[in-house]
Amino acid sequence: MPLIPPNLNPTISSTDKQQEWMTKLMGKKITDSSGTPSDELSFAKQDLPKEHRIVEPGAMLTQDHNPERLNVHLAEDGTVRHVDFK
Repeated sequence: MPLIPPNLNPTISSTDKQQEWMTKLMGKKITDSSGTPSDELSFAKQDLPKEHRIVEPGAMLTQDHNPERLNVHLAEDGTVRHVDFK
């Protein structure tokens, strides 16, 4: 019997997860204030997965590979332009 690591759903690929988060976040601004719900123009930081990082333009990043971490890349105006799992 194959061993399946915990917290991994073999039916959901990382591409599917990435597309799902792109749909939720693309073009929105990430809000940091607690109690502010997500809406059409913003997404509450508290609603992001536990393992995430916000990447601002020109930011230095560590090169550690973490396929469970959602990276949210922002444009100059603070809106989400891209997400990935690395």
